[in-house]
This record gives sequence, C-alpha cells and structure tokens, in this order.
Amino acid sequence: MRKNIVAGNWKMNNDLAQTEGLLTDLQKQTQTSDAEVMVAPSFTNLWHSFQSLRTSDIEVIAQNMHFAENGAYTGEVSASMLKSVGIQTVILGHSERRAYFNETDATLAKKVDAALANNMRVIFCFGEELEDRKSGKEETVVGNQISNALFHLDASAFKSIVLAYEPVWAIGTGETASPEQAQDMHAFIRKTLADKYGNDIADNLSILYGGSVKPNNAKEIFSKPDVDGGLIGGASLKAEDFFAIVNAF
Repeated sequence: MRKNIVAGNWKMNNDLAQTEGLLTDLQKQTQTSDAEVMVAPSFTNLWHSFQSLRTSDIEVIAQNMHFAENGAYTGEVSASMLKSVGIQTVILGHSERRAYFNETDATLAKKVDAALANNMRVIFCFGEELEDRKSGKEETVVGNQISNALFHLDASAFKSIVLAYEPVWAIGTGETASPEQAQDMHAFIRKTLADKYGNDIADNLSILYGGSVKPNNAKEIFSKPDVDGGLIGGASLKAEDFFAIVNAF
C-alpha cells in the first residue's frame, strides 16, 4: 500500500531563531491522520532541526543536493554530507531549481542516481509551465520530465522514490489546479509509470501534489484517488496551517 505523505518545503526562509520557533510550534501540534510528515529547512539548519525533531514523528529532509560525492563544487552539498547529519530524504527537481539554477533532466538523473547510491529516498518534482497547459502539452511535458530523469532506473529503485507533481503556474501565485485537474494529471502519471514498470510499481508509488495547497483546499485535493499527499510551500511556514493540511486526510 502506498503511503500518504505531507512534506513542508521551507525554501530560503527562517534563520536559526525562526527555525527554532517553528520547530517548537510543530511539536505542539496534534496529528490525527496517518500521513508521514516531513519538513525541509535550509542547509544551515538541517543538523539543528534533526536534533530537535529526532524524538518526534516528523522527518527532517533536504531541499537539494549535488550529484558528486565530493570535489571542487563550491557551495554544494553531497548525499554523504546530508546523511552524516541524519538526513535520509532529499527533494530533487523542484521547479525553482529548474528555473533559477538551470537544472536539466540529465542533471537530475545524475542526482537521483547519487541519492539512491547513498540509500536515500528521493522526492522527485516535475510539472508544466502555464504556456504548456494552455497549448495542451502538459502531459507531454510531464511525461518527458519523468522518463528522461527516471526511466533508466530498475524497477526496484522506485521503492525509494516519491513523485511530486507541481504545476509551475500554481506555485506561489495563489492559483491552484482544481482537484479534478490534479487527479487527471496524477492518473496520467501513474499510467505512465505502469506502462513502463507495471501496475505493481505504479499502484504502490506515492504521488504528491505541490501547488498552493492550503488548509481550505487540502481535504478536497487529498480526497482524489491518485493524490497521496502534498509538497507544501508557504503554508508549511505556519505550524497550525501545516498540521491542518496534515490532518486533512
């Protein structure tokens, strides 16, 4: 059975004091759902966050990593470095990494390989731009992003992969794909995986929706049969809002 997951991507927000405050607030919340809960602080606060939450059920994850194990890559962080501070899961391919840092499908394939080689779990992100959807190319774009970065993998690798569909036009814009649009794309994604790897792999793969999920729309989005949770941006920066989403299942 696939898992329900809610992961909070804090992006480039919260210094140490703000991180401590949010971690404290998160631990005061009550969870009523069976969802896995994750938060992704900045690199500088990963170790502190891991230590603060190590006795809780909230997993601390990373927002990104480099594909190399070490070397002359100033400012970058490797999988083994993340693991050395307790991190077991990493977000890869977020639309902001693709847009602002020119990450390509080929680069992301190498990052996925590096994470898996280090026995890490990957939350792999992808999604179409507004112009893609307006021109009816959203399935082609999404299908290519998945196949280019992941279809070189053996089927066994997918036990360590979570997919996250994020329509780029619905991130930080206040726009949200309708629950029906989210379900349609998630069903397409699952069929794409089934066509390549079979129904067993596809049916057991968690597919998250990431695009302006908030407490007032999470329940309807999460009720769709192929939506297994959310990758949450802005709403994850307020503990009460974040757990309202966690408890929307």
